[in-house]
Amino acid sequence: MELTVQVRKRGTLTLPAKLREKYGIKPGDTFRLLDLGGILILTPMAPLVPELAREIERLREEAGISLQELLSALREQREIYYREHYERTQRDA
Repeated sequence: MELTVQVRKRGTLTLPAKLREKYGIKPGDTFRLLDLGGILILTPMAPLVPELAREIERLREEAGISLQELLSALREQREIYYREHYERTQRDA
């Protein structure tokens, strides 16, 4: 597919509707612009945080763990990690 775009006064450009529809591009989507010696390539940046959050939520529900249980276990693990990595360091200093 070959399309023409025009850079506007403030450096913005509009992706043609056909292209946005084909690839499901929505307002607010983020892209990385690669300059390969004068050839410009736009690549979508995957929104990892929302994807990870959805996966964690799915796994939590499958395991039958409440949000309160998950947060409580997280606090416990954080305390264990702190004791193992920082209290020992402070004693040794």
